[in-house]
Amino acid sequence: MDDKIQTLIVDDDEDIRFFLQQVLTGEGHTVVTASDGEEALGHLRDQRFDLAFLDLNLGGRIDGMRVLEAINWRWPQTATVILTGHGTLESAMNAIREGIGAYLLKPARASQVRQVAAEVLGKRKESHQPPATVHDPSRLQRGPFAVNLDTGEVQRDGEILELNSCEYKLLVHLMEHYERPVPVQELVKVVRGYQSEHVHEARDIIKWYVYSLRQKVESNPSAPRHILNVRGVGYTFKT
Repeated sequence: MDDKIQTLIVDDDEDIRFFLQQVLTGEGHTVVTASDGEEALGHLRDQRFDLAFLDLNLGGRIDGMRVLEAINWRWPQTATVILTGHGTLESAMNAIREGIGAYLLKPARASQVRQVAAEVLGKRKESHQPPATVHDPSRLQRGPFAVNLDTGEVQRDGEILELNSCEYKLLVHLMEHYERPVPVQELVKVVRGYQSEHVHEARDIIKWYVYSLRQKVESNPSAPRHILNVRGVGYTFKT
């Protein structure tokens, strides 16, 4: 298995792509590049990246914000650096406020590229440190949610939630695998003990359990914050 950092560079300027690729390859990254939004979406469809450098001001039909949305939906654990010029600095700062790791003002020096890559990957690593269950195997804690795996008691902000067995299995599995989108077929297997051979069948089955769970764990089930859909894949848990 390749343990190198998997990095995506999306920019419509060939010189910038080449420069970033040279710098990051020199730091041990495995680099994939895309010259426009469509090419980027093609890579993101099937490949997970640890880090992405993304120009918001892309030419073509699919702009950088569309690519950013795809990263957040498909691979929410990817650390993202926005590439921006002075004229688009405001949009980059807006992206920062939405939770993006950092921005890099063009033209950038090699030392700046190395520094910002190290910083956002460091933040990403810190945010995925093992939870308290390492010290207490009977307790699963993610943000406001706490599960006692021995008794089956589930709490949100200290308030006990009344979940049935299927809702409990679904929530625990998503919490345990919060670092990745969980496919619908996997969730059906966990909740129902049934191996669905078709994705569309699994999606139709699991959506009702997700709906039921959201009614009990979300403050606003119509705008969920914790049990999120990952388009074309399944669901993921966010704190």
